[in-house]
Amino acid sequence: MKLKGITDVFFDLDHTLWDFDKNSALTFEKIFKINNVNINVNDFLTHYIYINLKYWKLYREDKIEKKALRFCRLNDTFKAVGFHVDDDLIYKLSEDYIIYLTSYNHLIENTSEILDYLSSNYKLHIITNGFDEVQQGKLEKSKIDKYFKTVTNSELAGAKKPNPIIFEYALNKAGAKIESSIMIGDSYEADITGALNFGMEAIFFDINTVTLNTNIKRVTNLLDLKDYL
Repeated sequence: MKLKGITDVFFDLDHTLWDFDKNSALTFEKIFKINNVNINVNDFLTHYIYINLKYWKLYREDKIEKKALRFCRLNDTFKAVGFHVDDDLIYKLSEDYIIYLTSYNHLIENTSEILDYLSSNYKLHIITNGFDEVQQGKLEKSKIDKYFKTVTNSELAGAKKPNPIIFEYALNKAGAKIESSIMIGDSYEADITGALNFGMEAIFFDINTVTLNTNIKRVTNLLDLKDYL
């Protein structure tokens, strides 16, 4: 059913529009080669994906700082694989990862098509917990920055999703009203619960089909947003 009265659509970036998993994997291949780290990338990623999610949760909850997130997610993964890397190299890899991450800019399937479709009728925006120095580069190099009127990241807002402060910051920056805005994202906790608790409409991009809650608006393909917007 089409939603009425929506003027402003807020998107998450990583895992929603920008294909973080694919781009991250390619980045690790590159920086391991640069730094002569002879490890099986697939073995590394098998552990890294879950360890990274764990540390991002701690970061969202303000339990660790950015520097710790960047170091610990790599350190823990190398330990899990049983591959010894000294601290200096881990710090070097963590810096190289940020430098080269936007060398690859694969998008989630149908991203450009849905942005083309929505941009003719709505003002589009980004709300992301990602780092300030990286997120704008992702938007520009993947050539989707042209669609968005505003970009809010957690470092600028001083708070991370699901904290209501970042949603309020984003709406104020966009000049949007809460009753005519909607949030779309892949994180049930950060994007959907955060927006709904703030009093904002939300659509869960359930890309991994993990949710059992049938009371929320949900899509598994970005083009399915046309059912609502």
